[in-house]
Amino acid sequence: MSKAPQILKLDDFLPYRLSVVSNLVSRVIEETYMEDGLKQAEWRVLAVVAEAPGRTQRDVAARTRMDKVTVSRAVQALSEKALVTRAANPADGRSQLLTLTKTGDAMYQRIMPAAQAKALTIWDRLPAGEGDALFETLATVEAAALAAAKE
Repeated sequence: MSKAPQILKLDDFLPYRLSVVSNLVSRVIEETYMEDGLKQAEWRVLAVVAEAPGRTQRDVAARTRMDKVTVSRAVQALSEKALVTRAANPADGRSQLLTLTKTGDAMYQRIMPAAQAKALTIWDRLPAGEGDALFETLATVEAAALAAAKE
C-alpha cells in the first residue's frame, strides 16, 4: 500500500514565499512610477537600460529574468512613450540597442531616488545585519535555481 501524498503548505513552499514577498515589495515601490503611467515591466526595462545603455532586449530579459514577450511589450510601450530609442545593433543585425531618450533619462532620474527611498523604508525595518544576510541568501538561492535549471 502506498503512502498518502503529503499536503503542501504554501507558506513552507519556497517559490510561493519568494513570489509573495516579491509582489508585496514591488507594490510598495510601484507607487513611485505608476503616477508616470509606467507598468512594472516598463519600469524594470527603463532602470536596466539606464544602468547600462546599449543593451539589447535579450540582455534585458537575461538581466531581469523576465520572458522575452514581456520585455518586447515593455520596450514597445517605452518606445511609443518616447522614453527609449532603438537602434540597429552593428554586431547583430537581428537585435536593437536600447538607450533612454532625454525624456526617459529625466523620468528615471526623478523616479529612482523615490524608489530607493521606498526600498530604504523597508530595509530600515530589518534587524541589523539581516538585510546583508538576505542579499547573500538571495544570491545563493539564485545560483541554486540556475544550477537546478541546468539539470
